[in-house]
Amino acid sequence: MTDLTEPEGAAAPAITPFELLGGEPGVRALVDRFYDLMDLEPELARLRAVHGSQLEDARNKLFWFLCGWLGGPDHFVQRFGHPRLRARHLPFAIGSVERDQWLACMFQAMRDQQVPADLQARLERSFFDTADWMRNRAD
Repeated sequence: MTDLTEPEGAAAPAITPFELLGGEPGVRALVDRFYDLMDLEPELARLRAVHGSQLEDARNKLFWFLCGWLGGPDHFVQRFGHPRLRARHLPFAIGSVERDQWLACMFQAMRDQQVPADLQARLERSFFDTADWMRNRAD
């Protein structure tokens, strides 16, 4: 039988962003708010247009991806293999405008979901780095 207790003096395991967001329900709420904002806000029209007429598939894929990326279950990898984010997004024209709209939408969703300020700051940096890397055309 394995002893699951930490050895005396060992550092406590870090709490993942996934756990800080409230697990799957918290990540789902963040993703749903993100896509709801995209549908509601006229200033996000260019970003919304990239997603086609239906958002259900995009909602699920972002949810599955973020669960694993944030330190939770790897739902996306289990379904589709390695995320290969840039390669999967190459068919879509992504420039600075789309990047900035995606970030504005996600940052607003995090504020609306009351993500703790320190976690939000960490995620904003990571989201920016990833979104900037996704650009595949010059504006």
